[in-house]
Amino acid sequence: MPMVDAHVHFWNPEQNYYPWLNDRPLIPFRYGDYSSICRPYLPADYKRDAAGHHVVKTVYIEAEWDPSDPIGEMEYIASLRRETGWPNVAVGQAWLDRDDRARVLERLAGFDFVRGLRHKPKSNPKPGSAAPGSMVDPHWVIGFAMLSSYGLRFDLQTPWWHLHEASTLADRFPQTQIILLHSGLPADRSAEGIAGWKAAMTEFAKRPNVAVKISGIGLPGQPWTVANNRDIVRSIIEIYGVDRCMFGSNFPVDSVCGTLDKIFGGYKEITADLGPEAQKRLFHDNAVQFYDIR
Repeated sequence: MPMVDAHVHFWNPEQNYYPWLNDRPLIPFRYGDYSSICRPYLPADYKRDAAGHHVVKTVYIEAEWDPSDPIGEMEYIASLRRETGWPNVAVGQAWLDRDDRARVLERLAGFDFVRGLRHKPKSNPKPGSAAPGSMVDPHWVIGFAMLSSYGLRFDLQTPWWHLHEASTLADRFPQTQIILLHSGLPADRSAEGIAGWKAAMTEFAKRPNVAVKISGIGLPGQPWTVANNRDIVRSIIEIYGVDRCMFGSNFPVDSVCGTLDKIFGGYKEITADLGPEAQKRLFHDNAVQFYDIR
């Protein structure tokens, strides 16, 4: 089955500066100790990890490169494309609340392989906190409003308890495609946590300009298993429908939780009963459509 990995990172912290990979001490991380990935990870490394799967295209997602030089990251990715042919398309970094946002967005849009951007909105550490996040900050929203004029999508990474803000954003800017990353971050697998996540995901799914990327669902200190993640995957597909979901490995980040074979093999096992046509859309066609991979 030809596959598109809709969420990968390639990096070389020996050559380029990524604060979270290069600086010491390491910052707190949702998966725990990630020292094992503070090393170069390039298309050749990925192809070895994915050898058991027919990955034909990849979507690169910005890797928290030096925030003072977002264009430098895409120039580096352009060099990887020339050398290896991967990634096929990319999502760059921009800071929607910075004064240079228009210039950065214009330059990102100038790369023929850039399809969108990611700027992780400020969020609260847990549900129930009343403090608003970035998505209701008027200055941040002005930056978001610029995306459509440059033909850019928005890759949204936010915990599910901020999806009400994302829903308002999607309603205000229906012409902008929003792709929710890492399944809405369902880290709390208690009955209460899952209920809150499902309710938020269901409300967000009412917006026709949103899709969801099933990725990044590992649990800290636990190996990646089908048993842990089946309900998450099937709930997302039930809520959003087969036509608005896609799979990403989040490699090498999720190598902290499991091998690429374990993760992709798990996704295939979880969706096997949906049939080959549904799997084709989930593993290939939808990513091609949403990221305009030519």
